[in-house]
Amino acid sequence: MAKLKLGAIADDKPVKLTVELPAAIHRDLVAYAEALGRETGQPINEPAKLIAPMLARFIAGDRAFAKLRSVRKSTSARWAPAGQTPTTGPS
Repeated sequence: MAKLKLGAIADDKPVKLTVELPAAIHRDLVAYAEALGRETGQPINEPAKLIAPMLARFIAGDRAFAKLRSVRKSTSARWAPAGQTPTTGPS
C-alpha cells in the first residue's frame, strides 16, 4: 500500500471554523479518512479533523510561501523599535 502523506492526528486545542466544501471534496476527505484509518490502525471518526493537518502539510510544502514568509520576517525585524523584536513586542 502507498504511504499516505498524513500520519496520526495530534490532539490539539482547535479554533472553530465553519467551512463549506464541494461534495466531491467531502467524498474524497471521507475516503482519505478511511484509508488513513486502515493504514494507522486508528479509525478516523470525524474526517473533518484531517483538514487542519492537510492544510498544515500543504503550507509547509509551499516553497514560495516559505520564501515570502522569511522575507517578511527579515523585513519586519529590520524595522523593530530598539530593544524589541517583532515577535516579543515591548518588554
